[in-house]
Amino acid sequence: MNLSVKPSLMFQGKAEEAMNLYASLFPDCAIDEITRYGPGEPGAEGSIATARFHIGDQSILCIDSPVEHPFSFTPAFSLFVECQSEAQIRTLYAALSERGEELMPLGNYGFSREFAWINDRFGVSWQLNLR
Repeated sequence: MNLSVKPSLMFQGKAEEAMNLYASLFPDCAIDEITRYGPGEPGAEGSIATARFHIGDQSILCIDSPVEHPFSFTPAFSLFVECQSEAQIRTLYAALSERGEELMPLGNYGFSREFAWINDRFGVSWQLNLR
């Protein structure tokens, strides 16, 4: 059996909203499977026990944590996106930075024609790059 390693994102009640946003933004993104908490299970009924979605060929796992915790995402781990056009990077930047946090606003930093680093409204960190 081959070893499988995938990023896993832990939300607190916002996993489905986040996946739906990502699926609406990326042309090759889809939610592949969702398992929900049922009555009497540890998480809120109907919230995401486990889910898997993909962007391009990258599969990403996510959950809604049934345990409240004092931490969230950190930009020390980010999803790096190679954009194909100026229109694409600008669209992604606008949508992902809305109600989020700009770590490096969209601009030319010398290593790329256009680059941005943002935390989206859910706290997930994204690096957007235009070669």
